[in-house]
Amino acid sequence: MSSSHRNQTSKNIFPLKINQLLRTMKQNFKYLFDDLHFTIYEHQDKRIAVFYISYLVDTNKLEEFILTPLLNKDTSWTNDSLLNEIPLDEGTTVKTIEEMIENLLTGNVYTYIEQEKEVVLFPVENIEERSLEKAETESIIIGSQIAFTESLSTNLNLIRTNINSPDLVTEKIMVGERFPKEVRIVYINSLANSSDVNTMRQRISDLKVDQIEDATVLKQYIEDDSMNIFPQFYSTELPDRFIYTVTKGKVGVLVDHATTGFIGPSTFFSFFESTEDLHMRWQPGSFLRIIRLIAMFFAVIITPSYVAVVTFQYEILPTEFLVSIGRSRAAVPFPPIVEAILLELIIELLREAGARLPTKVGQTMGIVGGIVIGEAAVQAGLTSNILIIVVAMSALASFTTPNYLMGTSLRIIRFPLIILAGLYGLVGLMFGVCFIIIHLLHLKTLGRPYLSPIYPFEWRDFNKTFFRLPMQWQNKRARMLQLKDTTRFSRKRMTSKKDIDE
Repeated sequence: MSSSHRNQTSKNIFPLKINQLLRTMKQNFKYLFDDLHFTIYEHQDKRIAVFYISYLVDTNKLEEFILTPLLNKDTSWTNDSLLNEIPLDEGTTVKTIEEMIENLLTGNVYTYIEQEKEVVLFPVENIEERSLEKAETESIIIGSQIAFTESLSTNLNLIRTNINSPDLVTEKIMVGERFPKEVRIVYINSLANSSDVNTMRQRISDLKVDQIEDATVLKQYIEDDSMNIFPQFYSTELPDRFIYTVTKGKVGVLVDHATTGFIGPSTFFSFFESTEDLHMRWQPGSFLRIIRLIAMFFAVIITPSYVAVVTFQYEILPTEFLVSIGRSRAAVPFPPIVEAILLELIIELLREAGARLPTKVGQTMGIVGGIVIGEAAVQAGLTSNILIIVVAMSALASFTTPNYLMGTSLRIIRFPLIILAGLYGLVGLMFGVCFIIIHLLHLKTLGRPYLSPIYPFEWRDFNKTFFRLPMQWQNKRARMLQLKDTTRFSRKRMTSKKDIDE
């Protein structure tokens, strides 16, 4: 937009006659004029123009609260009487074309009384909202399964209803210079670390982009290391998960028209936690969390280990097992590295095909496709039975990760580890694993260490990361977050039990 045009649209153009206003609208709203509903009413001794974009407003509300009172009143209208007598609380006035364009696009109705110095607007937006439904990407068995919707007001309502505290802060920031979108930073003021809140606020406020399509896109802009393959903020479509982490002192972010929110700081191990752990007794909750961590290790290591051992270090295998592998691979013309990469790619193709097809068809494709292709590959001599078992175990282990983005990252890093194992054996595999660990040690999330509480070492947070303890022992919040208040309750008062004799 040129500076002369910007100055023209930002200056007060009123008062005007109705016909002059219509011509001005045609000049400045040339891309919106076809959608603009512009109606002129004669009332008493004055002409009144009512204009709006029809598909953005609630026509029933417009008829009931604006047009009916406007046309039925016996006396003349003024801007002050409109604001005082129209039964809508959020009426206001604007003076410039720039303000008019901005507010038209958010579902406002303008009322202009001829020769007045301002235009009166009333918000009567028609908000299309999807009803609350079950979460699709985060599957849980125990606990609330309601998912976020595209409506920011509905999502904030869900959070505010569950966190009934005046300490809950929902800061509003508009992001996007060409197509602005509302972003909310959510945190508990008496808990959240001020540095975390300020860092999140600063990164979002300083963002200079045309638009942000979704919360998952916003978090990519503000991550500590955008070139890193590991997710640095936990994305979730579950209000239950979002609320749980916010009440633990972390900072959440919601975006208008986004069905997910994200939370920070999020450590590597937080991606293996599930809200189900909270709803179970501490023994099964701890067991499942440990199983997920072991499965993560298996998902990354087991296929490269097979390739390394079969290619170079086969002497570490028992003789009987080595003979079994030799018989299984007798008809396979490819080296183990090619065989493993081929099978892993087939698994990824089946996974992607199953995800893109309709639900019932996708499930059938995954099961039948895996059986048919696996059996056919063995019969054709393209792979061995043992490698199929190894790859299947690796795939199953990766499915246990509660977070889809972290599971995808683990599947990707498996491929370079297979290549290193195929070229240099266990030495190459250990080099790759050490490189990943060193990389994770250097990684940060919202300025905090990604591998907490392993580095920096904080053993008192292990019961909040790797396992759970009974509720009465969880009287302290995570020390690694450096919260304003680290005490949840008095353990002495919590554990005191009194029987009342009747």
